[in-house]
Amino acid sequence: MPKSPHAGFTAKPISSPSDPLLDGLCHELAGLASQWKSTANWPSHALSLCAKAGVFRWFLPQTVGGVGWSDADQIRGYLRLAAADLTTTFVITQFIGACKRIAGCEQAELKARWLPDLLSGRKFATVGISHLTTSRQYLGTPVLQATIVADGYLLNGMSPWVTGAAHADVIVLAATLPDGRELLFSVPTDAEGLRCGAGTELIALSASCTDSVTLDNVHVRSELVIAGPAEGVLRSGSGAGTGGLQTSALAVGLARAAVDFLTQESERRQDLLPIARQLDEQTMSLANDLIGAVSGQACDAGQLRGSANRLVMRTTQAAMTAAKGAGYVEGHCVGRWCREALFFLVWSCPQPVANEHLCELAGIEP
Repeated sequence: MPKSPHAGFTAKPISSPSDPLLDGLCHELAGLASQWKSTANWPSHALSLCAKAGVFRWFLPQTVGGVGWSDADQIRGYLRLAAADLTTTFVITQFIGACKRIAGCEQAELKARWLPDLLSGRKFATVGISHLTTSRQYLGTPVLQATIVADGYLLNGMSPWVTGAAHADVIVLAATLPDGRELLFSVPTDAEGLRCGAGTELIALSASCTDSVTLDNVHVRSELVIAGPAEGVLRSGSGAGTGGLQTSALAVGLARAAVDFLTQESERRQDLLPIARQLDEQTMSLANDLIGAVSGQACDAGQLRGSANRLVMRTTQAAMTAAKGAGYVEGHCVGRWCREALFFLVWSCPQPVANEHLCELAGIEP
């Protein structure tokens, strides 16, 4: 396990985004972030610190063991965590996605079985649903199929891009019936016929251990169904959603890290001051837009995602330009941020947003 960069640090429950204890946690996470380099570096220590700080409970209601932060405060939390350590924060979004789906189901026994251990950090969960949203949609046949049997379902196929599957105790998986209806299942990772990839080496965030999960006649009892069968099952029930504004929040959080670097550099380089100020204003403005969006203000989530993508690319590249050659040396935080920014071009990126970005790169009016 990686050593803590600050030996005297002790994680304590954080009560709100303005709690000074959050500063300490983020400082600790930022000190650890450079250690998450490959699939061999699963951020277990950072996740343990977050569990002890009560981070996992921010996102769930009190009725299931959470502390029920508002949607706005949840975004504020993600903004702070992502600025400190994007890899760990990304893993947390997938973990919380699974927890919310389980918490929102009608299976009381299922919630009692998993949620106490998940929210305490004793066990880990993740989601495999991208094949119903942005991944593999070009294929005519569903990549993960379900067939009805007497006491439940048989699952066959694969789920691509499942984060931390090899470290999970349960995975929330989406599958499709022959008639096109979809289901969500809570599948324990020790189920016979289920195999989890150890992780794919990526340009960045490799330590998230994101890989495919394959299923060969995996038997899932009916009581493990979270939602469905239904058309568009991801749009139904509590916990519905596939990332949306929270992914944009991660991009803005990473942009904040880059802007803070520029601001520090501007203290000794006056030529950077107007650049740092301008990017700081843009980052704060977009963060406020995200908070407003989850607070009920009218917004276009696609436009916000496009703005977040452009911001994170510009700010990280500005930080690289300011850092000069030092930033291009392996191990410098700016180089890591530039690689991490590319993540937002591919992860759960709506096709209209991707198309708009391609048009901008080509100098074509979208």
